[in-house]
Amino acid sequence: EPDVCHELLGHVPMFADRDFADFSQEIGLASLGASDEDILKLARCYWHSVEFGLCREGGKNKAYGAGLLSSFGELEYSCKERTEIEIHEQVGKIDGDGMPLCPEIKPWDPAVAAMQDFPITTYQPVYFLAESLQDAKLKMRRYCEMLPRPFFALYNAQTETVHID
Repeated sequence: EPDVCHELLGHVPMFADRDFADFSQEIGLASLGASDEDILKLARCYWHSVEFGLCREGGKNKAYGAGLLSSFGELEYSCKERTEIEIHEQVGKIDGDGMPLCPEIKPWDPAVAAMQDFPITTYQPVYFLAESLQDAKLKMRRYCEMLPRPFFALYNAQTETVHID
């Protein structure tokens, strides 16, 4: 079952990382009381991060999104090292099968990711690159704090409860 592989190989190991777990929880808490429009924005942020996010590690682009971690082909496509010339020549161009030759990689900015549509049946034409998982989490937190909501939700790890203010 492909979905089991996606969950076990993609999501489960990442939730062992505290910054990633906090990041994912930040999106969930922000959705409480959010408008339908803001839910869509949060869903796009989730897609471009938890499912298809990249981050820098050791000077290289590494995948942290479960959609990438559970797909060898897309993992290779998204993280392949390319020269500046290759990127310039290939971004926006399509191969014979209708697939982009090279993805566009944008810096992680939740406000930009929130407006970026995405395909669900092909490799992504755009990926977002965070400097680290902590960087992704902090930027997501700042973005979520700016969303208008009728209340603010905060998770208390000691009591394992959500406080509504």
